[in-house]
Amino acid sequence: MLNDNLKIIEELESSVRSYVRSFPTVFTKAKGYKMWDMEGKEYIDFFSGAGALNYGHNDPKMKEKLVEYIMNDGITHSLDMATKAKVDFLDKFNEVILKPRNMDFKVMFPGPTGTNTVESALKLARKVTGRTDVISFTNGFHGMTIGSLSVTGNSSKRKGAGIPLQHVVTMPYDNFVSEDLDTLEYLERFLEDGGSGVDLPAAMILETVQGEGGINVARFEWLKKIEEICNKFGILLIIDDVQAGVGRTGTFFSFEPAGIKPDIVCLSKSIGGFGSPLALTLFKPELDIWNPGEHNGTFRGNNHAFVTATESLSYWEDKAFEESILRKSDKITEFLNSLVEKYPELKGEVKGRGFMQGIETPVSGLASKVAAAAFERGLIMETSGVEDQVFKLFPALIIDDEGLENGFKIIEESIKSIIKNKELVTN
Repeated sequence: MLNDNLKIIEELESSVRSYVRSFPTVFTKAKGYKMWDMEGKEYIDFFSGAGALNYGHNDPKMKEKLVEYIMNDGITHSLDMATKAKVDFLDKFNEVILKPRNMDFKVMFPGPTGTNTVESALKLARKVTGRTDVISFTNGFHGMTIGSLSVTGNSSKRKGAGIPLQHVVTMPYDNFVSEDLDTLEYLERFLEDGGSGVDLPAAMILETVQGEGGINVARFEWLKKIEEICNKFGILLIIDDVQAGVGRTGTFFSFEPAGIKPDIVCLSKSIGGFGSPLALTLFKPELDIWNPGEHNGTFRGNNHAFVTATESLSYWEDKAFEESILRKSDKITEFLNSLVEKYPELKGEVKGRGFMQGIETPVSGLASKVAAAAFERGLIMETSGVEDQVFKLFPALIIDDEGLENGFKIIEESIKSIIKNKELVTN
């Protein structure tokens, strides 16, 4: 029966499908940090919908609120009309997230996905400044529509656009060349020299931790210097927190520990709480120069997602939740460091922070083999980087210590089996 179902997928779904190739089974149920397939096999989920399920699967309180809303004939589709679900979300988001962090942002609902919020951010930055170009950074990933692809570094994804991607200048991300080279001195020189060929941009866009690009982490001092350069030249700073935000790196916004104040912030993935599509574009009030309907979409906002998103923010009313993320983040780091030490064959380097960590290895195909072996043993995990050189851990923030440790055991068993079977091939 399982093979029959996978055969239907193979025959009828486009070849563009990807995750079903890495996880070749048919899932039927999910709860918390676990998933089950149609044969009843249990999996620990260290994937979390690529960061869209920070609170795990089918959170009981969110589910209860959503079912109640649906059974009471709550509004499902409303474009950007006023609904009680939207009012409740905006109010709670302001009270629980923005005010305690002294953040004064207008909230825009650009459409339901991550690429929608990036597109709206780029569009707004150009409208506000009257400039055309944007500076992006090496290995950045910002989405799959044309504007988002233009600021994405991955060459294979860029080629999928089918047209030249213009009006973007790519600069080196922190430590892209080496730890000893100050890439921001290079960037600033380009901006101040009229002969550099680089026009003053409307914005710079970056991820504080590059999820798809290889779990690369920008140092806080680098981020602060980026902010200083943007302020100096009147450039808007856009932080893409679609994957790294909503607690994934330890704090609600990934940039909080750096002490910076972006002009525009992009949120999606886990902001909906339950896995329902929702995206926000946050920006400083003085940037809110949109004309009514100037940027819109049939599915901007999502009332079902407003309901679950509002309930998800209750987690952040308790300081113990954020403390638990930081404590468990340390466990993840310790585990990954132990793997690098115990298995020198990996030639590994620990990357990332918070619940967004992994091991980079130069050994050809090794990260993919670890992820595949882990899946066979009941753990869902993916790879990252241009060469899939990083196997990454993205557990749900609500996972308990037992779940983490069981996942750790599977990863270590997978590495042991690969080393034992001499599957390592050095580049």
